[in-house]
Amino acid sequence: MEKDQEFLEYVVKALVDHPEDVKITRKVDEMGVLLTLDVNSEDMGKVIGRSGNTAKAIRTLLRVVGVKYGARVNLKINEPEGAQNQNEQAQQAPAEEQTSMDEVENVIDDIKEEMNS
Repeated sequence: MEKDQEFLEYVVKALVDHPEDVKITRKVDEMGVLLTLDVNSEDMGKVIGRSGNTAKAIRTLLRVVGVKYGARVNLKINEPEGAQNQNEQAQQAPAEEQTSMDEVENVIDDIKEEMNS
């Protein structure tokens, strides 16, 4: 498994309630690396985040990892069946039930510590 895929797996599994359902496929072509993410439909809101902020943060971090290893990394998040309903519910959920940017930053800090040790 390549570093970008390992990184994505680590971050996503830390965010979701069903880490056993996280599946990542990696494809390399002339455009760079494409990571495709599948998660449990119940976890879709946590991966996307409010207004897509968590997904944007993950994509930004993947680009940083890609630069370190000389590759352009893109992320595609597959929407599981029934997830649209879940996404609508997640957008209406109270803020404390959403994955917050603080949680994402904590995961990032953990990753930095792990990489430095």
